[in-house]
Amino acid sequence: MANDKHPILAREGWVHIAIVFAATVAVHYAAGWAWAAPFWLTTLFVVQFFRDPARAIPQAPGAVVCPADGKVIALGEVEDPYLKRPAKRISIFMNVFNVHSNRLPVSGEIKQRWYHPGSFFNAALDKASRENERNALWIRTDDGEDVVVVQVAGLIARRILCYVAPGQHVTGGERYGFIRFGSRVDVYLPTASRFEVALGDKVRGGAEIIAQLTR
Repeated sequence: MANDKHPILAREGWVHIAIVFAATVAVHYAAGWAWAAPFWLTTLFVVQFFRDPARAIPQAPGAVVCPADGKVIALGEVEDPYLKRPAKRISIFMNVFNVHSNRLPVSGEIKQRWYHPGSFFNAALDKASRENERNALWIRTDDGEDVVVVQVAGLIARRILCYVAPGQHVTGGERYGFIRFGSRVDVYLPTASRFEVALGDKVRGGAEIIAQLTR
């Protein structure tokens, strides 16, 4: 297993945490504990939201690594809207209490990236995959398998961050993006793939295998 090392609080949250903490301290000293209590609770919420614990990334041939913390809300065969092919899809919903770092499901070359501005329906709804703001990556593995991973904005989330681009060779389990404040990740796999999770399972990004690519 590979060790995943990075700050325990995501860099994406440092400014937010600093602003909220400074405001809380100011209210505490100006008005006292009673007035500051809601601000301290808000600070704790923001800190927990941007936590980003290291994970031991599983290493196995053909493994599809979980791209996000959350709950499996959809499993099945669908039409891949990006590669226009029959595919198997796994959808993971992240609520505001989950870790929101996103991780690459497989190793390989990024062939293409699509960004679609859109609506902000509840990310748990199936139509969110088609209508919400989303960012999709097409990754071709070293074995020639095509995998698409999609960051989908949710009802509250208004900012999708992605740090990789077409032409890069990436490693499964690596951190590649972040979605702020509640969201969803969809993974489209070849139809021969085998699911390793069940509907309703709680999963952890970068720490579990959610499917197996098979020929």
